[in-house]
Amino acid sequence: MTVQHFTPDGMLQPVPYHHVAVGTGTTHVHVSGQIARLADGSAVALGDLAGQVAQALRNTSVGLAGAGASFADVLRLTFYVTRWSPEKIGDLMAGVGAVAAEIGLPLPLPPASLIGVDYLFEADVLVEVEATALLG
Repeated sequence: MTVQHFTPDGMLQPVPYHHVAVGTGTTHVHVSGQIARLADGSAVALGDLAGQVAQALRNTSVGLAGAGASFADVLRLTFYVTRWSPEKIGDLMAGVGAVAAEIGLPLPLPPASLIGVDYLFEADVLVEVEATALLG
């Protein structure tokens, strides 16, 4: 299977990895963990889980679009949330709801996992989102 790695315009650059991998045949799209950063690296929604979820999903949408996919093609989402506790679900879902229509994210969500972690990319990062999609 042939794999193409790239980072679409509009995503944080440079980083020590590609944001998107596309396999040919039955095309798999893997968008690396996206955080609440703009393409220039500036932080968004410091201290605000809902705001960070919204921006991380926007960045995930940019990665999907760069591969010719959308959230309609997503097989699975993974959310990593720092210092997770069940009380945070309202903020997480508020972030999802805030951008769902804007980015074409279906509700209910595609299959998803929420994984609590101690620490992510940098101290101000509260959430990271990964996506796996499939193109016919």
